[in-house]
Amino acid sequence: MKIDSMESLFVHELSDLYNAEKQIIKALPKMVEAAASPDLKAAFEEHLEVTKEQLERLEQIFENLEHKVSTKKCKAMEGILKEGSELLSEDIDPAVLDAALIGAAQKVEHYEIAGYGTARAYARLLGNEEAARLLDQTLEEEGEADKKLTALAESHLNIKAAQN
Repeated sequence: MKIDSMESLFVHELSDLYNAEKQIIKALPKMVEAAASPDLKAAFEEHLEVTKEQLERLEQIFENLEHKVSTKKCKAMEGILKEGSELLSEDIDPAVLDAALIGAAQKVEHYEIAGYGTARAYARLLGNEEAARLLDQTLEEEGEADKKLTALAESHLNIKAAQN
């Protein structure tokens, strides 16, 4: 894809996010299975459903732009998820694994927050208020997921991991 305008850069960013979300949808069930804490399992399960809605929002934006959804591979998310999945093959105490899974999930959230913030800025610059609104909704959800993970870590999961 040639990037020769702000609109093509916007589509490029959307394509990156779309592929990232698809990768996350594949990874989250493994994280649910690996988590020992019922609270963490529930947070991952909830975010899986939210992520599916976020993917649908991106599809809506592509449709509104009358642009085919791109299959561009998000190499950054691939690397972040690969790093996180390596934890699952380690000999690691379940409580410590929960703390590690939170850290891995927050790396994912922070990447998404950066990407969605960028895409929203592009949408606003291009005067696409509908896309900006949809992207802002997802950006808010990603921020809430990050806060929820922090709360789980700080309230009890990291403390439990530190006692091992």
